[in-house]
This record gives sequence, structure tokens and C-alpha cells, in this order.
Amino acid sequence: MGIMLWLLTVLFAVRVLGQALQKWVPQPFLPPFDAFQGSNLPYSVLLSSQLAILALMGYLSSGVQAGVLGTSRRTGTALRWAGALYMLVALGRIAIGVLLPVAPPWFRAWISACFHVVLAGFVLLVSVHHLRPSRLG
Repeated sequence: MGIMLWLLTVLFAVRVLGQALQKWVPQPFLPPFDAFQGSNLPYSVLLSSQLAILALMGYLSSGVQAGVLGTSRRTGTALRWAGALYMLVALGRIAIGVLLPVAPPWFRAWISACFHVVLAGFVLLVSVHHLRPSRLG
């Protein structure tokens, strides 16, 4: 499970790096800077938030992989519900963007929408870690 958490962390890091590159050193092989953002947040706030999320993802991924992240049924249940709701909203956003050609731009911001699915998947995987039976007994 640690490897899957790291994979999702790396995917999110690539998104953050891609947008940062397009902000400061635009690359022709990447989508334009604005294609990465689905909100009107100032980039400094968005980047700070993304770096905090990446730090938390790295901490949790390494803890799960090393087998030192504790488990809590209560935390696992809360994360499962939160992750499921988050995934439902993220997939609903994508579905509306695909099915309604006149949907507002937020629904058609594919890069941010897809990475919300990545983050929701991460939350769901961490919930699985918390809810799995103990290997010690």
C-alpha cells in the first residue's frame, strides 16, 4: 500500500511542478499555466496549499511504507466517508464537464479535476490502512 501512496504523491507532485514550470519557465510541451488551475485562488495561496498537501502526503506515505503509521478505526471510518464524498464530488465535476457542453469553466478544468481524483484516492487508501486488521494479532 505504501507504494500506491507514493505513486499518488508523485503524480500530484508532477502536477504541482508542471504548473510551477509554466508560471516561471514556460515549456511548449506542457499545457498553458491557466489549464492547471480550476479556481480563482491566487497562485501563491494555491502553491503554498499544494506544498503543504505534498508534505502531508509524503509523511503519510513514508509512515505507511515503513510500517510506523499507527491505525485508528475511528480515523479510518472518518477518512473513508470523507474520501468517498470527495471522490463522488470530483467524479461528478468531471461528469458534468463531459456531459454538459455549456458547463461553467470550473467543470471543464480537466487537470485540476483529475488531480482531485488523485487526492481523493489517496484519502481512501489511507482509510484502508487505518481499517485493515492488525498484522500483530
